[in-house]
Amino acid sequence: MIYQRELKKNLRSLIIWGIALSGIILMTLSIYPQFTQDQETMKELLNAYPDSFKQAFGMDRLDYGSLLGFYGVQVHFMTTLFGSIFAVMLASNIVAKEENEKTIEFLLSKPITRMQIMTEKWLAVMTNIALLNIIIMVISLIGFQFADEDPSMKTFILLVLATFLLHITFAAISFLLSTTMKKARTITSVSLGFVFLSYFLSVVSGITENLEGLKYFSFFKYIDAADIIANQSIKPLYLSIMIAVVSIMIVLSYVAYHRKDIAV
Repeated sequence: MIYQRELKKNLRSLIIWGIALSGIILMTLSIYPQFTQDQETMKELLNAYPDSFKQAFGMDRLDYGSLLGFYGVQVHFMTTLFGSIFAVMLASNIVAKEENEKTIEFLLSKPITRMQIMTEKWLAVMTNIALLNIIIMVISLIGFQFADEDPSMKTFILLVLATFLLHITFAAISFLLSTTMKKARTITSVSLGFVFLSYFLSVVSGITENLEGLKYFSFFKYIDAADIIANQSIKPLYLSIMIAVVSIMIVLSYVAYHRKDIAV
């Protein structure tokens, strides 16, 4: 019951975000053939960027003249950042809103446990994020048709999986906040702040070696397109950390909500 209700309530948001990201992806990939037609102009354009800027966004390690290299620089950062915003906005409200909207009393009057409420709400979050990532994958594959080039499907799938895992990681953190904090606006603000801080640390850590240590505090650095394309894999350490964070956040969410003194 709760799962279906949440899917229905968040359908409009999913459609809007899906359409917006689809438009951005297709528009960006449509200009790729123009870049490849004039390699000299492209090199001049890249050389115009400061070295620190290229290092921050991995442009110094990606082949901008290849489809996946172009995708990694121009598209991957948008799908990871905007998708993370969608994920935290969804997860940060999904539990707390029941108290804010005074609907929790109705839910608890039904033959349903708190654990079941949490499970169905988390499944709804997972489903929405999975659907958004499926949209990203399908639209990206359609966008690849603009280019006369066959990218490595293995590498592309890794980029998609990394993006999905990043979104789930941020969602799990926001989900915990949604169970422990009361005001939905505050939860959303804190969650979005965490996303932007993580992205900022990712950019700063790539500017100079002196700040490279900051990458361990940024989930965006864990799914860096340049590393994934170069290594044909997601680093086991980063993968383990994200899975551990998701697992811990969800367990803590269940424990916190089970013990919570809910205002009805």
